[in-house]
Amino acid sequence: MRLFVAVDIDDAIRERITRFMEGVEGFAPDARWAKPESLHVTLKFIGEQPEAMAERIKENLGKVTGDTVSIHFRGHGFFPSATSARVFWIGIDSGPELPALAGAIDNKLATLGIPKEDRPFSPHLTLARGRVGSGSPRRSKADAPNRAFQHLQKKMAALPTLEFGTMSAREFFLYQIQLSPKGSRYTKLAGFGLK
Repeated sequence: MRLFVAVDIDDAIRERITRFMEGVEGFAPDARWAKPESLHVTLKFIGEQPEAMAERIKENLGKVTGDTVSIHFRGHGFFPSATSARVFWIGIDSGPELPALAGAIDNKLATLGIPKEDRPFSPHLTLARGRVGSGSPRRSKADAPNRAFQHLQKKMAALPTLEFGTMSAREFFLYQIQLSPKGSRYTKLAGFGLK
């Protein structure tokens, strides 16, 4: 099972982002655009795990405590850089609660032997990925100038700062990823409440 932990997005914000994506995806037609129903804020990518481990992961996630998190969706950017962009994203502003939640999840899952993150938590909402290369925000030796997002970058530079709204996340979820030629499908396996 391929697993990750994430916060779901409020319907009103999802709708605003969907309308925005519909308006700009023609400027990067070679990119793989996210399906609106699959938009989420990743807190921890777990990766492939045996089915029996999923139950232990659920148990450990049930022990995570955290406060309700205010999340503001604004701005945009490209990973790993504008000249060698592989990912187009929307920025996220939040208080210390979101990184604290991601850290608590990372720590709890580390007790099961799941490797801890080796870079600081950088919340963002991925809208599109280039067809070539990794979706990782890290630079890679294979990175080279590309044109996948070049037209989109020019259009985005002319726009004011994007604002999509603020929501309160009162729970987080364990998701399973099912890969297929038509794209990934995400299924919620369990939800966990926040204070």
